[in-house]
Amino acid sequence: MQTNLAPEYADRAEGQAAEAILRKCVHCGFCTATCPTYQLLGDELDGPRGRIYLIKQMLEGETPTRKTQSHLDRCLTCRNCESTCPSGVQYGHLVDIGRKLVDEKVERPLGERLLRSALKEGLPSKMFGPAMKLGQAVRAILPEALKVKVPAKQAAGRWPTATHDRKVLMLAGCVQPAMMPNVNTATARVLDAVGVQAVIAPSAGCCGAVKFHLNDHDGGKAHMRANIDAWWPFVDPTDGSKPVEAIVMNASGCGVMVKDYGHVLADDPVYASKAERISALTKDLSELLPDWVAPLRARLRENNGASDASGAALPMLAYHPPCTLQHGQQLRGGVEQHLSQLGFSIAVAQNESHLCCGSAGTYSVLNPGLSKQLRDRKLGNLSQIGADTIVSANVGCISHLQSGTDVPVKHWIEVLDAALQAQP
Repeated sequence: MQTNLAPEYADRAEGQAAEAILRKCVHCGFCTATCPTYQLLGDELDGPRGRIYLIKQMLEGETPTRKTQSHLDRCLTCRNCESTCPSGVQYGHLVDIGRKLVDEKVERPLGERLLRSALKEGLPSKMFGPAMKLGQAVRAILPEALKVKVPAKQAAGRWPTATHDRKVLMLAGCVQPAMMPNVNTATARVLDAVGVQAVIAPSAGCCGAVKFHLNDHDGGKAHMRANIDAWWPFVDPTDGSKPVEAIVMNASGCGVMVKDYGHVLADDPVYASKAERISALTKDLSELLPDWVAPLRARLRENNGASDASGAALPMLAYHPPCTLQHGQQLRGGVEQHLSQLGFSIAVAQNESHLCCGSAGTYSVLNPGLSKQLRDRKLGNLSQIGADTIVSANVGCISHLQSGTDVPVKHWIEVLDAALQAQP
């Protein structure tokens, strides 16, 4: 795609980065076939190709409008189009740039500004935990619109106390400790079972995705730099201790962001090389599964089909692979393959397993109508599996799917941990 940048963008890093991405697009339209919002709305401008044209027009000097902003807002940033694109267009990076530049030109209505500010300041805040506890305490009397955003209180379980020579860093996350604390403790227990100790750097916080994807790029980068500073003593220790083997993410939304630190901070003279190393060390939890199969299989046994260590039947699992895992990180099939090797019956939906569930970070709050349509569509496809439990790999997907079904929705690591904990 040929572009002619307007003078105001020709010398800006964002303009040059966007132009490089745009030049890879060949107008083929394959992306529209797998775009969730195009599937729902049937509007070319609510698909990747249309949004690319809108961004191109702005970069070439056309003044963006409120309509431009709305079409970009309706994008889930699921990056399904990247999995489909034969030309390797980095649409996720392009839409981040486009939204930021549009927001510089188009003022949002007051209500939108207040809501977006509350999300980007509130979710990563230390006050989120106490606020969630209060919401859970009065959950029974909350209006339905709020109740679906407040999961029932969850017992976290114990954190393992054993120490191991092998260590990995783990990001606790900003919302997960309050909403689903058992995910982190379950991760630590499973790691402990294979002889690896999970370590959390106390001063590490939000991965930066919340602010970055709400167009506060400076705020997002500040979170990224703070995490790099918090992790660096474990990555490159100066006291003679052994460095951590990896930085493990059990929320795929955080994982895709941290793996992108090297790209986002590439022009930072202080943090660029450190960010690149942090990204290289970052692994989704599922990437560790291949090494776990042999030691964990010894602790699980088969008894007329899949069973845990006590002989109880393992639940039938319906797996929803998050977009941040299958499209953002390009990791597919690992969870299903290796849990199957451990004796679990697990399946993905036969229809539309590639499509977004509608959670998409803050999307379910900002675009509730489209989000619920996608949720119900996803749950309808998953229900055909007839599973006892739905599993996923991201806190947002889990919470969003659970808001629309009575079938338990959990992180797959919780199900694996429960099977291991059921030993005599």
